[in-house]
Amino acid sequence: MALISVVIPLYNEIGNVSPLCAALSNVLGGADAEVIIVDDGSRDGSAAALDREAEARGARFKIIHLQRNFGQTAAMQAGIDAAQGEVIVTLDADLQNDPEDILPLAQRLLEENLDVVAGWRKNRQDSLLLRKIPSQMANHLIRRLTGVYLHDYGCTLKAYRASVIKGVRLYGEMHRFIPAWLSTLTYTDRIVEVPVRHHPRRAGRSKYGITRTLRVLVDLLFVKFFLGYSQRPMHFFGVTGLALLSIGSAMLLYLFIDKFGFAAEISGRPMLIAGVLFFLAGLQFLSTGILGEMLARIYHESQDKKTYVVRHTVHLDPPA
Repeated sequence: MALISVVIPLYNEIGNVSPLCAALSNVLGGADAEVIIVDDGSRDGSAAALDREAEARGARFKIIHLQRNFGQTAAMQAGIDAAQGEVIVTLDADLQNDPEDILPLAQRLLEENLDVVAGWRKNRQDSLLLRKIPSQMANHLIRRLTGVYLHDYGCTLKAYRASVIKGVRLYGEMHRFIPAWLSTLTYTDRIVEVPVRHHPRRAGRSKYGITRTLRVLVDLLFVKFFLGYSQRPMHFFGVTGLALLSIGSAMLLYLFIDKFGFAAEISGRPMLIAGVLFFLAGLQFLSTGILGEMLARIYHESQDKKTYVVRHTVHLDPPA
């Protein structure tokens, strides 16, 4: 099996550090794999515990200590940047994800030539009211808006083809939307979901709460726009702008004819205010679309980012 990189963001999980590292060592055994644990600015002694575990378990374990707590998405991005494997598997550090599922997910990705194998916590061991119900609502909304039909976007346990996952950058709280991001780089039939085990939390406290649902909704609006219009913002703002401009122009034209053709009084009519507002809003949307097009080009050209992804190249030498 190709080299596997296991990426685990960790924050204040002192009670899980030793069991986690022991489970990873047992599961990976003789597999060609590395473990990258990103300490996201822990303040409970987890950092020192991770260093001791890495020293005891050898070069396979790599610990990255961030300067402060930057959040799970940033920690995951740091681990992905450091990963050297052909397959990158991510999971949480709280041992609710089962390390036993790492190799099966990676193996399926390689054998079936997939780009993402996502875990589905089918028998989820969490609170119904505070975790399961909000998660189900969020998952339903994400599926409808992104077009990537997964049951469980919130499950961190996923296997990715490194050449694909390294093609996106993660910001904010975007780690849960990675399959949706990757749908811009690969076909959705290369993204599959499989049931994985899920355990109750045995140590520490959850970092998730009901307020996180609101942040998911805000991020989802950005994801929806980015997936559909990141390379063509004028298609969104321009169409809306032209529609508003047309409505406003029609209203003003009607009033113009009514005023000069039939000598009607228009100064106090609500249609005049509405027409001016629609007309100005249309101009504003068109201006925003033009600015968006310019920014999209600056974004791609300044970073030498391609608007395409090469999967592989076949080059045959010409016959002698």
